[in-house]
Amino acid sequence: MKVAVRLFAALRERAGTREAALELEEGASVDDVWPALGLGEEPSGLVYAVNRAYVERGTPLAEGDEVALIPPVSGGAFVLSGEPLSLERAAVEVASDGAGAIATFVGTTRARSRGRDVIRLEYEAYEGMAEAEMERIAGALRDRHDVIDVAIHHRVGPVEIGETSVVIAVSAAHRAAAFDACREAIDTLKQTVPLWKKELYVGGEEWIGQGS
Repeated sequence: MKVAVRLFAALRERAGTREAALELEEGASVDDVWPALGLGEEPSGLVYAVNRAYVERGTPLAEGDEVALIPPVSGGAFVLSGEPLSLERAAVEVASDGAGAIATFVGTTRARSRGRDVIRLEYEAYEGMAEAEMERIAGALRDRHDVIDVAIHHRVGPVEIGETSVVIAVSAAHRAAAFDACREAIDTLKQTVPLWKKELYVGGEEWIGQGS
């Protein structure tokens, strides 16, 4: 049975490839993928997706499945862009005659992080699955906070010091709901969306994982 494997961020660098084809025994499950890759000890916090949906480790596999190995994630967006982001664009996307408030969040690249001088950040995403997960999050925010609309834009590729890496806009009838949903949006994105950040600093570089 053949399956396709996709690797991201530090796992991609470790394997030396973005994609791999594996031949597994009939009846194999997600648990069998990592050992078959021959990459040594499995890193902690690794989760899996099959055909762009998160799955449990014991999930059975079928011929032709695409298995993504997901390192701990950070960040996320509806729009993934290699170009500079616009706060105005995000605000316009959520504007509504029924909105009494639009709350926004802008994340920028700072010059120092964890006591180190940062050169720049580089973001990598599992495109397709990332946007689907962002849409799911936005839907949950609408239901939980009674907001009107949500826009989330995120950079991919290199982001220099002072540049914007993420923009979030939330519209709602009342400001409390808009503020609450905007804050929850960025916190949730850091936990579940398959988007990773590499921090390049003076003297080295590091993939930054969950909660960054």
